[in-house]
Amino acid sequence: MALAINKKARIYIAGHRGMAGSAIARCLAGAGYRRLLTCSRADLDLTDQSAVAAFFKQEQPQYVFLAAAKVGGIHANNSYPADFIYSNLMIQSNVIHQSYLHDVKRLLFLGSSCIYPKNCPQPMQEKLLLSGHLEPTNEPYAVAKIAGIKMCTAYNRQYRTCFVSVMPTNLYGPNDNFDLESSHVLPAFIRKFHLAKLAHVGDWGAIDKDEQIFGPIPPALKAALGINTRTRTDAGIILWGSGKPKREFLHVDDLARAAVQVMHLEPAALFPPGRDSAHPQWLNIGYGDDLSIKDLARLVADVIGYRGKVVWDASMPDGTPRKLLDVTRIKALGWQPAMKLEDGIRQVYKWYVRQLADDA
Repeated sequence: MALAINKKARIYIAGHRGMAGSAIARCLAGAGYRRLLTCSRADLDLTDQSAVAAFFKQEQPQYVFLAAAKVGGIHANNSYPADFIYSNLMIQSNVIHQSYLHDVKRLLFLGSSCIYPKNCPQPMQEKLLLSGHLEPTNEPYAVAKIAGIKMCTAYNRQYRTCFVSVMPTNLYGPNDNFDLESSHVLPAFIRKFHLAKLAHVGDWGAIDKDEQIFGPIPPALKAALGINTRTRTDAGIILWGSGKPKREFLHVDDLARAAVQVMHLEPAALFPPGRDSAHPQWLNIGYGDDLSIKDLARLVADVIGYRGKVVWDASMPDGTPRKLLDVTRIKALGWQPAMKLEDGIRQVYKWYVRQLADDA
């Protein structure tokens, strides 16, 4: 059964400038919701307990989408584990607790597929949470996200709140992070292949502009592409790992549709009888299919038009061997992904190039 959320409801989107939060904002605005509450990081530090309390007291949101988080790829997680666990624990604890104190009707918490054990049976079912050891390279981030899930379920149990968590697979789309020191694999591939394509034809001015807009290019990549010397090279680009791990990817607009749909569902649909075992209070949201990182690289290279060499550095970590979500429960609620991966990559690459053109 669907729950009709009044179009005049005050809906707070934490993290509205991020990829997921901005997609949720677009989805809600497209459905006619106009009282969307947003606040930039500069104006509201979600790790600051008193600041979050003051915001909730003043704005009195009725619904909350908790999409704010400190996120990054395997390199960032490996390099800054303390930052990842601290920031995420503080953000979600402050927002979830203030939602309870200010009688928020519904809260939706965005977790991550990395919460599941490293060697989890595939596809990964919700009930397998905490059934094994986590992947070491992103364990601090995963622990923080698991704490957020358990915090929501604990508040539901003790205070009769309606806080639900969704676990998206690897997301991609407009407003993604293309910083090569902290990005996830898909945006990193898009940028690396784009830069390699420019270097192959010697378009050094376009590379300089890309660096100004999307952040520094690591020295090793500059050297491989001949950027520093302004010399064309056929050395190709170096990608981390063996390329053998498999990953699932979901366009962020599909995630946004799922998140809004879940927010509209009655508690009985979300938490049916026996929820503590067969029906946990969190839902996987994924595409339902995956591919190897090596196949992903080939697909991105084809979309971008890169024909040069690709070198795989097997000395670098692969991460979890496979992370395919079981999406049986969310699909049973009537949701289906709409964007095919190749179409989505083409869309994101057009968005990426447009950012470069718009800044001219």
